[in-house]
Amino acid sequence: MMAGTMSATPPALVRCPWPKEDALYCAYHDQEWGVPEFDDRALYEKLVLDGFQAGLSWIIILRKRDNFRRAFDDFVPEKIARYTPKKVERLMQDAGIVRNRAKIEGAVLSARAYLNMMDKGPGLSEMLWNFVDGKPKVNNYKTMKQIPAETAASRAISKELARRGFKFCGPTIVYAFMQAVGMVNDHLVTCHRHKAVQRLAKKA
Repeated sequence: MMAGTMSATPPALVRCPWPKEDALYCAYHDQEWGVPEFDDRALYEKLVLDGFQAGLSWIIILRKRDNFRRAFDDFVPEKIARYTPKKVERLMQDAGIVRNRAKIEGAVLSARAYLNMMDKGPGLSEMLWNFVDGKPKVNNYKTMKQIPAETAASRAISKELARRGFKFCGPTIVYAFMQAVGMVNDHLVTCHRHKAVQRLAKKA
């Protein structure tokens, strides 16, 4: 380095406040949260995991996500739909996941509902995205207080999922799911991911 010169320090990335300084949470925020997801199986997995989050923090589920994938056969609905009571009991003994019987049994029932939807139509992805006309809704919130816990769309989706046999899909859970899978862009306008996700929304 020449005398009298200083190396430029890249500016710190401005994020939504919720990941704080947690490295895993920041990576999830920067790489996954808000990215439009259209794959049926991936949407099923995220919906089930959001159901397990009910009453807990998402970071707890995120830290256990690999364990969940191992325990639940990589969230292949065809396998989960065939789970027996004996398999449910084994899952209840698995310390690597959230051991909640109602949520475990709910994942099985949701897998059966998923298969029925995929067999008879319209498919999970198509059904979900139809509620937002096939395109992510881009919001322009400046503070976390402006972001709703649920919306008319999340209530409508929740009602339809429940009608089809899905479990743990209340309006608040569904809205968190919509944020995560990019059906809405709820990155704050000050966040470095807001514009990046908005560009992805235009390509969807």
